[in-house]
Amino acid sequence: MRRKRGCGLSEEKVPEEKKQSVMDGFKAFLMRGNVIDLAVAVVIGAAFTAVVNSIVKGLINPIVGAFGTKDLEKYRSCLKAPCETNAAGEVVHGIPIMWGTVLSSVLTFLITAAVVYFLMVLPMSRYLARKAAREAQAKEEQAAVEAAEITLLREIRDELVAQRGGSGSSAQDRA
Repeated sequence: MRRKRGCGLSEEKVPEEKKQSVMDGFKAFLMRGNVIDLAVAVVIGAAFTAVVNSIVKGLINPIVGAFGTKDLEKYRSCLKAPCETNAAGEVVHGIPIMWGTVLSSVLTFLITAAVVYFLMVLPMSRYLARKAAREAQAKEEQAAVEAAEITLLREIRDELVAQRGGSGSSAQDRA
């Protein structure tokens, strides 16, 4: 057994079967439905966030600005007066609190949450409830069919027992 310098660990090769099982496990992990679903959800979520951000910035912020004096993201208060900015928009003096940006982000979150709930979560929960109700009804119908079959089989058994008993006694009588 050879030793690697400096680490004190033995130099053993990983068996080919173990490498193969690790790769098989990784492949099975990737091919699971929930991993693929999660990847799709992340991509759609990123695209959806861009749409919601553009709606808030392009539609809601100007509407709020129409009722006020400026765009929603431009609303701010000065914690330590006076707040002064240079031509680049950087704060030179004072401590501004950008509450318009926070409000805009809250609106973005609320719109995103509402759309996700009403367009994705609510329809999916209704679908799953209908599916569960259909499955429960199918189980009840199956149980009723099985009960009817059991009743029928009992009647057949009883009839066969009655026929054997009747024909068996008449055969004994003949002997």
